Amino acid sequence: MNLDAENRVVLNVGGIRHETYKATLKKIPATRLSRLTEALANYDTVLNEYFFDRHPGVFGQILNYYRTGKLHYPTDVCGPLFEEELEFWGLDSNQVEPCCWMTYTQHRDTQETLTVLDRLDLDTDKPGDEEIARKFGMEEDFLNGTLSWWQNAKPKMWSLFDEPYSSTSAKVIGIISVFFICVSILSFCLKTHPNMRVPVIRNVTVWTSQHTKAWTLDKFQTNPHLAFFYVECVCNAWFTFEFTTRFIACPSKLDFVRGAVNIIDFTATLSFYIDLVLQRFASHLENADILEFFSIIRIMRLFKLTRHSAGLKILIQTFKASAGELILLVFFLVLGIVIFASLVYYAERIESNPENDFNSIPLGLWWALVTMTTVGYGDMAPKTYTGMFVGALCALAGVLTIALPVPVIVSNFAMFYSHTQARAKLPKKRRRVLPVEQPRGPRARGQGPGAGDGHQTRRMNAIKQNHPKEFASPKLVTPEVQMCR
Repeated sequence: MNLDAENRVVLNVGGIRHETYKATLKKIPATRLSRLTEALANYDTVLNEYFFDRHPGVFGQILNYYRTGKLHYPTDVCGPLFEEELEFWGLDSNQVEPCCWMTYTQHRDTQETLTVLDRLDLDTDKPGDEEIARKFGMEEDFLNGTLSWWQNAKPKMWSLFDEPYSSTSAKVIGIISVFFICVSILSFCLKTHPNMRVPVIRNVTVWTSQHTKAWTLDKFQTNPHLAFFYVECVCNAWFTFEFTTRFIACPSKLDFVRGAVNIIDFTATLSFYIDLVLQRFASHLENADILEFFSIIRIMRLFKLTRHSAGLKILIQTFKASAGELILLVFFLVLGIVIFASLVYYAERIESNPENDFNSIPLGLWWALVTMTTVGYGDMAPKTYTGMFVGALCALAGVLTIALPVPVIVSNFAMFYSHTQARAKLPKKRRRVLPVEQPRGPRARGQGPGAGDGHQTRRMNAIKQNHPKEFASPKLVTPEVQMCR
């Protein structure tokens, strides 16, 4: 019996005592529990136990890992906490059992999502002065109190034009920017309407039947109403002023230039001035209308609304996160289009079909695309029974192909949106936790009066609570206890 007691070890983890055999802890070498000795600072000679101020719930699974060789993940703790505990005890997190692996790795997906949301800059709270100074690379001057007037004005200008939720003035600027974007897009669309265009009339000399010259009026083209030109001038003047101000006041010129929305804004504004030059110097060319096609880039200004809408940012990020599924969707669509286009081409030629619409496989590609995407223009349709059967298979395959990746995209959007809502409800100010230095161990005897009194008193109180009767017995009174008294 005494031999069995010597082979056992008591571990006090977070106030909960665990008892096991020393041989059990030796099953996994090179870990903290496999190297326990009585010379450690956390070993209590009075209670004959090792004390660890760690999470007791996680330690139950860790100790079970030593006993059974299987590491399971407790569902009542957070993933990062479990990883910290495994790192403290010297265990590898990759040893988690397959049945718990999906549940355990969910926190990693959550951390990746939160990292993405941090990059999207969805926070609407105003940052502190020190954080602003760090963002603009003038933290030293801020700490020394030597900020110039431009260093003080630059962050304010940037917040005014790029962070719509930073202040009331920034909200007004954001509303003005959205107004000009909407007016510019509306003007671009309305000026193509026939009732909004002015005909260009020219005199044409013609020969009459009597072989005499005559003049007639001919409408050879139409131009947008002049009012649209002035509207676009006002809108693009605002866009030019806004872009220039944001470029001057931005924290990093390189990051600003590489921004996709900034590239779209610059290109759309530049296309207006290029259009003015072309109208002035290239209006006499026959293909001048083709040059106006490049002005369609102004429609891309709609992406500027992402600065004012967190939902649009989340939607764009959803498509980025679902890029793999979208590529897989396109691959299966292309594969199905080629297969069914070839099948319907030969299926329509098997039987007598004078009204065959599928004269070539490239024409069948268009029909397969329209059918698999469930659009069905009806311009081409199979006439034979074999062709109809191929068409039915094509439609079913298209529905299944498109439906498969949709849940993944929806789940990604729900994940980003739910985390965004949760971040918005989190308290911004947290109580500060001060780091406390852990005791290094009891002092050696003779270092001074009262050395180790606090340590012994704490242990004696534990003995009183756990074994009150035995403590009253004179057999338990040791010289150390007498010294403590």
